[in-house]
Amino acid sequence: MFKCLFLGLATAALLAVPASATGSAGGSAHAYSFENIDGGQIHLADYAGRPILVVNTASRCGFTHQYNGLQELYDTYRDRGLVVLTVPSDDFGGQELATEAEVKHFCEVNFNLDLPMTTITKVRGSRAHPFYLWARDAFGRNKAPGWNFHKYLIGPDGQPVASFHSGQRPMSRPVVQAVEALLAPGA
Repeated sequence: MFKCLFLGLATAALLAVPASATGSAGGSAHAYSFENIDGGQIHLADYAGRPILVVNTASRCGFTHQYNGLQELYDTYRDRGLVVLTVPSDDFGGQELATEAEVKHFCEVNFNLDLPMTTITKVRGSRAHPFYLWARDAFGRNKAPGWNFHKYLIGPDGQPVASFHSGQRPMSRPVVQAVEALLAPGA
């Protein structure tokens, strides 16, 4: 846990940078799907017209408390269209539980989560999930997840909007302002 907190805080010095500042890879996030922790698929195309915050998570990390903020963000803006997709990953420090059932149980019992959640997924390296390979290209290599709880904000059109480092809390001003800017007026 201390290693996670130290490494995560080391990345906290990075600022969120709009994707437009780093260029954009071709295509759209809507081209990708994830395996749903509850079975079946989560097709990002099903969320077309809605902003999506995609967050790689881990159950035994110093940032795990951010699940509370992710749920609060989702509760605050889901009726206005926001989707918060959590992507459990064991890529950083081996801090995810061993099975999807354990992850789901942990999140429900400790954080009362009802966010969409994928199965345990690789988010870094050449074998990363295709969405994460796309995001690395779309946002820039320096915006690839450096630790658990890295956040990608995807616009309603499936295009990259912003990348937030692990230390950026979900209900922080930069995240909330970026989300609100994507919500339909009066929605």
